[in-house]
Amino acid sequence: MRKLGFWPRFAVILVKPLMKALTRRDWRGFEHIPATGGVILAFNHVSHADPFTAAHYVYDSGRWPEFLAKESVFRIPVAGKILHWCRQIPVFRGTVDAAKALDAAISAVEAGDCVVIYPEGTTTREPDLWPMKGKTGVARLALATGAPVIPVAQDGAQQIFDPRTKKFRLRRVPVSVWAGPPVDLGKWANAEPTRVVLDEMTDEIMRRIGELVGEMRGETPPPIFVPVRAGKGQA
Repeated sequence: MRKLGFWPRFAVILVKPLMKALTRRDWRGFEHIPATGGVILAFNHVSHADPFTAAHYVYDSGRWPEFLAKESVFRIPVAGKILHWCRQIPVFRGTVDAAKALDAAISAVEAGDCVVIYPEGTTTREPDLWPMKGKTGVARLALATGAPVIPVAQDGAQQIFDPRTKKFRLRRVPVSVWAGPPVDLGKWANAEPTRVVLDEMTDEIMRRIGELVGEMRGETPPPIFVPVRAGKGQA
């Protein structure tokens, strides 16, 4: 049984009924999420609404989710404090404090917690909301801890808020979240965290997430999409 403090329980009481009212849920793959021990859940990111559906899924799996989230969110009055009290992890992008997020995530995993990370770093720029190329934080965390990386695909939260149109739709929508078996990263066990190693590990994780999205949609996933800022077109 999870031992949650006041603020995590408060967050559940506040958020879960709203999510149940707004979504028709297709949850699959709980058997792939360890009941105890440090674990990394790597999600695709289709909407600013999907952290709520992801959190709902992880909570229903029996674990407490600890998200890596942009530091700016923690500066929102009241909500930022609650996030801190609920053991979420701020990410200081592009600053000298950027490494603090990785250190905090490593400490959480080593303490036996469930860390949730969006390898893409932001909502996907792929026009049809397929996963795009990920950043290397998830690979760094996996190498540093040796914890299993569980790929988790989600789809449907974009019907609550679509990042392409910036439109909210407050109506009940179908939302799917599926977890798969741990990503096989044995090829890189004990490897040095060079850029090549980190990129290869990240691409493998994103490939597995993309395959799950494909299973969910009944479609063949396209090649990994690379945003123009990070590359040119697709790779």
